[in-house]
Amino acid sequence: MEFLRQNMNMMWAALAVFSGLWLLVEMLRQLRDKSLLTPFAATMLINREDAVVIDVRDQGDFDQGHLPNARHLPLGDIERRTGELEKFRARPLILYCGNGSRAATAIATLKKAGFEKLYNLRGGLFEWEKAGQPLTRKKK
Repeated sequence: MEFLRQNMNMMWAALAVFSGLWLLVEMLRQLRDKSLLTPFAATMLINREDAVVIDVRDQGDFDQGHLPNARHLPLGDIERRTGELEKFRARPLILYCGNGSRAATAIATLKKAGFEKLYNLRGGLFEWEKAGQPLTRKKK
C-alpha cells in the first residue's frame, strides 16, 4: 500500500503518456487510411456521389436498425454474392458493420474482386448512432 501511495503520480503520468501515444497512433492511422469515413464524410459521399451503402452485419442486427437505404449483404455471403454489386462498380461503396472490423474484411474481399471505390464507415453503426445520424428498419 505504501508503494502505491509513493508512486501514484508516476502511474498517472505513465497512463497519460500511454493515452496520448494511443491517440497519436490512431490519428496517424486515420490520416494514412483514406478509406475510413466519419459519419459526416459518409453522408457527404452519399449525397454528392450517390454512394451505395452496404450493411455486412447478420440479418438480426440489420433488422434491429440500419442506415437509410442500406443494402444488406452479410459478410459470410460477400464472396458468393459479389455479382450483385457489379451494377454499382463505378459508384463508391460504403461498407459498415457494428464497429468497422467486419466491414474491413468485406472490403478486402471486394478489392480482390476488382472493386476500387471502397470505404469503411469508421466505428460502424456505433459511431453513426453516436453522431446522431438516423436509422431505419425499412428494407431496401
